Amino acid sequence: MRQAALRILTFTSLFPSVARPRHGIFVETRLQHLVHDCAVDARVIAPVPWFPFSASGFGQYAQFAATPRRATRDSGLQVTHPRYLMLPGLGVPFQPDSMARAAAADIARLRESGWQPDLIDAHYLYPDGVAAAILAERLKIPFVITARGTDVNVLAQMPGPAVRIMWAARRAATVITVSQRLKESLLALGVDASKLVVLRNGVDRNVFRPEDQAASRQRLGLPDGRLLACVGNLVPEKNHALAIEALGRLPGFRLLIVGDGPLQRELAELVRTAGLAQRVIFRQAMPQKELRYVYASADSLLLTSTREGWPNVVLESLACGTRVVAVDVGAVGEMLTDDRVGRIVAAGDAGKLAAAVTDLLQAPADPHQTCRHAARFDWASVSDAQLEVFSRAHARH
Repeated sequence: MRQAALRILTFTSLFPSVARPRHGIFVETRLQHLVHDCAVDARVIAPVPWFPFSASGFGQYAQFAATPRRATRDSGLQVTHPRYLMLPGLGVPFQPDSMARAAAADIARLRESGWQPDLIDAHYLYPDGVAAAILAERLKIPFVITARGTDVNVLAQMPGPAVRIMWAARRAATVITVSQRLKESLLALGVDASKLVVLRNGVDRNVFRPEDQAASRQRLGLPDGRLLACVGNLVPEKNHALAIEALGRLPGFRLLIVGDGPLQRELAELVRTAGLAQRVIFRQAMPQKELRYVYASADSLLLTSTREGWPNVVLESLACGTRVVAVDVGAVGEMLTDDRVGRIVAAGDAGKLAAAVTDLLQAPADPHQTCRHAARFDWASVSDAQLEVFSRAHARH
């Protein structure tokens, strides 16, 4: 007899929509593979802060307002986006409660339709994980939280959120981390070791695969010559300024920066004052399927972030056959375990970053070796391990 599909309610504010197509795409990707590979019936509740105006002049707040109340993703996942009250700078202590209240009505509608969740799959410790703990307690079902980076490295260090994060962690069936380093950080904070499981992200090799470099550059309208690439939002933690500074020490190279964000003007001004305007190319954020042409165009990807959990761009680049130079942040050391596919440097040092680029590109490139390295990070094994975690939590409960 075929086993009944486990009904999973994924609960997270990190989930893409038509208004924010790349927001939390890593959560959707993981869930897509789980549903595809395993006996799982999933629904998604992705709360969004309430805001009344969708005019573009209101920035990200307008994107909150433009997010549809309900949607069916291209993958077939059904998503609702309930609104919760968030007061910028003031409402941090109340966010989990506000988020849980907003989601309760959507959960009630699911149950009235005959869909009763077996387990809550929450992503991000605070406020999402705490809100999930509140909801799971009311529903009398188990929940699992996935920690992803800033929630551990920043929010869990703040006195108020830290207390509530530990409260939720004690009640969770399992706390998943996307890297060994994050697991060690949570152990240091006092999370029970028996609850912690490392489940890294994978890379979709159907999306990220090698392409011809010359054809890719022609497709994107990029010039010939040595080219480096940075892919990520234009926000402080991505530290694109470090890549720009390193470029100044690399004559003959150009830098392609792909992403959107509040630092766009500031970075453009930095490029101008550094005299690099002819060597830096800015492009807006692209769909996942287009990004492979960025990686294929580059001689190396640069990752310069000040903090990360599991930086997916590293695996995406490797899967496209493009080597990586990255600062030692997050799980980079768990990805770049072979000098033939990349280099790791101390954070914040433009000189060492430039030297690592020169050193890496002097070594002969073997795109097939780079692709094989990425292939070790497959999604199927991640999905199987995730289903085991969920099934065990459900059975124990």
